[in-house]
Amino acid sequence: MTATRKLPVIFAVLLMALPPVASGQASSGKVSFRLSEGDHICLLGNALAERMQHHGWLEARLQSRFSDLNLSFRNLGFSADTLTVQQRTAGFGTWDDYLNRNEADVIFAFFGYVESFAGGTGIDRFKENLSTFIDHTRGQTYNGSTPPRLVLFSPTPFEDLRDPLLPPAAKHNARLGPYVHAMAEVAAQKGVPFVNLFAPLVSTYAGASSLTLNGVHLTEEGNEAVAAVIEESLFGIAPSPEDPARVERVRGAVLEKNLVWFNRYRATDGYNVYGGRSSLAYVDGVTNFDILQQEMAILDATANAIDRKIWGLAQGEELAKPEGEIPPIIPVVTNRPGEGPGGAHIFRDGGDAVAAMTPASGMEVNLFADETLFPELVNPVQMAWDTRGRLWVAVWPTYPHWAPDGEMNDKLLILEDTDGDGQADLCTPFVEDLHNPTGFEFWNGGVLVANAPDLLFLKDTDGDDKADIRQPVLHGLSSGDTHHSANSFVLGPDGALYFQEGVFHQSQVESIYGPVRNHDACVWRFEPRTWRVERYIPYGFANPHGHVFDAWGQDFVTDGTGNVNYFALPFSGHLDPPAKHRGYFPFFQQRSRPCAATEILSSSHFPEENQGNYLIANVIGFQGIFQYQFQDDGSGFSATEVEPIVFSSDPNFRPSDIEIGPDGALYFLDWHNPIIGHMQHHLRDPSRDGDHGRVYRVTVKGQALAR
Repeated sequence: MTATRKLPVIFAVLLMALPPVASGQASSGKVSFRLSEGDHICLLGNALAERMQHHGWLEARLQSRFSDLNLSFRNLGFSADTLTVQQRTAGFGTWDDYLNRNEADVIFAFFGYVESFAGGTGIDRFKENLSTFIDHTRGQTYNGSTPPRLVLFSPTPFEDLRDPLLPPAAKHNARLGPYVHAMAEVAAQKGVPFVNLFAPLVSTYAGASSLTLNGVHLTEEGNEAVAAVIEESLFGIAPSPEDPARVERVRGAVLEKNLVWFNRYRATDGYNVYGGRSSLAYVDGVTNFDILQQEMAILDATANAIDRKIWGLAQGEELAKPEGEIPPIIPVVTNRPGEGPGGAHIFRDGGDAVAAMTPASGMEVNLFADETLFPELVNPVQMAWDTRGRLWVAVWPTYPHWAPDGEMNDKLLILEDTDGDGQADLCTPFVEDLHNPTGFEFWNGGVLVANAPDLLFLKDTDGDDKADIRQPVLHGLSSGDTHHSANSFVLGPDGALYFQEGVFHQSQVESIYGPVRNHDACVWRFEPRTWRVERYIPYGFANPHGHVFDAWGQDFVTDGTGNVNYFALPFSGHLDPPAKHRGYFPFFQQRSRPCAATEILSSSHFPEENQGNYLIANVIGFQGIFQYQFQDDGSGFSATEVEPIVFSSDPNFRPSDIEIGPDGALYFLDWHNPIIGHMQHHLRDPSRDGDHGRVYRVTVKGQALAR
């Protein structure tokens, strides 16, 4: 980014009263701080910094207040980051790389919260690390000519939500207070501006309705309040805007830019964008890196163009769309053309595809829904039935991830069979702007859905079947490979949400109990009521897909890449990261791979011999649904394969999820794609289909459905 620079505008920073430290108060004072025209401001830090971009208040306020300065903001916040630990997918780059890339003039640094979990014994180390960070940062010239101006921000206090399931706010704040004091000490020693967010927010929390989700992570209203504190602390009380609606228009453009930047900085499929698989070459030697780095350049240019839109809106101009030259998309040639004209792949209609399926004896298959009935039904990933008997399906038209020249339009769809004829006749999009929704589950009147690197909570509050609440509730879920991203969502009998991730992933989740980090694969467990998150099964999986609980609360986990199936209990014990369990064995020998999903068949519609059987959706080689009968085997289980539920001779058939419906029938998704896999084909191979998706229903001939 480039911008014209003029003489600085100088402001004073008020050092607000610090929180009590051992019944004492730190002193207050003033430190000068300057902003210049064209400044590039980068935010560093943990989830406090990261979440700010999702609400846009801080930038919107400062862009509106200093509309003549043409400021540029880039958020480099990252869940659970500390001054010394930043866990990333290989090839991501360092802070210095991104500060150089963005020619940082000003750095807003938000630290201390995650570090505070080291307690009193960690304070001296924190002060040393903070001093080292300041010296290193101020020793650089990210903009090519002058050292950056650095501002330190304290953690926010823990808000007392009066929820007995959350830890006491006083305990958290007693731990945080000394770290706020330590930051102030180091800042004073180094002559660095310091803004204490802790003290003013203690009183703000006392006089407001809830401003955090869980005591720590700010809601949109909370981020609005923090933005006001930061603005006043740095620049004095803001004058009342002449046109309040202008600030909101600016914020809209800020959110537009932030979404683009977020998908550049936190690009999903990073292992292919810049990591180990980025160097794989395909037709004509074209690599993933060649194509996807061009996409990163497009996103950079788009963000820069939206900056100009923000400046215009801040100055009262109306700019319909961003202005600026955007690099072109580089086309990719497929390495697996189809047999149709020009290498097109040939597809059967959803109904015709039933003829290529062989169901189990006495069973039959019918089409419940496909893309000809509902064009939104594309690349279905996971499904679940709600309490009203409606089938929800996560669809992924942006697969493998959003391209800059397309729409970000992954969805949750609600399918209804209103006349009971076994085929859906109504499709309602619950939400239409998701990204890589690899799993979801219902909770608390809404739905928890993967939107890596976030876990979102979505809820409809006015009864129109459209999500009007959207809150990121977990951050830092790695998206290094979207095939391996958070999947197989299931609520356990304990009320916790379980989901999984695979290799190439380097997750670091910031929770109210401290950071939780995982290298490569594991099964995660999240308690939405208490906000506890943990590695439920830390194990060297390749790519776990499939997790089910039986009627006794016993669970089974599948490593999808090899279709390797495990009884979960024996290796679900806690281990401190990065340790993992070793050398566990599967409870039966599979005959094909890979697995996309599992289910346990429990339905009065099916014969006794099917009850309790373990079902596996297999997508290569054998393309169908395996069926296994459990046997007790010592303190664990074994299983014997019996007749498959269904298999297909259609090479595009890819069963991706299995569920028992409220009518007792067995439903399954068909991803329906000629190619899958992120290693065998270029990530942007044009043969990756973006038009098809099906839902099928298996019933027993002559057997009444459940009522």
